Amino acid sequence: MSLKKQIEEKLNEALKTKDKNTYPTLRLVVSAIKDAEIAYRTKGQKEMSDSDIMAILKKMIKQRNESCEVYKKAGRNELLENETKEIKVINAFLPKQLGEEETKKICQEAIKSSGASSMKDMGKVMGVLKSKHADTLDFSKVSIIIKQLLN
Repeated sequence: MSLKKQIEEKLNEALKTKDKNTYPTLRLVVSAIKDAEIAYRTKGQKEMSDSDIMAILKKMIKQRNESCEVYKKAGRNELLENETKEIKVINAFLPKQLGEEETKKICQEAIKSSGASSMKDMGKVMGVLKSKHADTLDFSKVSIIIKQLLN
């Protein structure tokens, strides 16, 4: 079953059970997917793949993480809780991200396999990681780890 279908089914289920924590977020997700599909059709492409939808979900999580930081600084705990609930709902549709130690090991292996020796080679390392681990790595953490390892 496609990721879009899974999201739509989960939305219908949440609407039926009146889950006020889930259905508003899923409505936002479905809306973002539909907007992207319209943009795809105007470019002449027919349908979005699951990886395209995952990119949308990752973007939505990134936006919410940024909002969380702003709310923490402003002391807006009720809004912070809202954003973290939305992040949990969206994360349910993404593959599990690897932890800090696993990410560090993978980065070390990528540096060895690409032959990187300085910061100039960071692009090579990132390319290797994106080709093999695009769905399971948080690339904001990866860039920090690679910078530490290459310095």
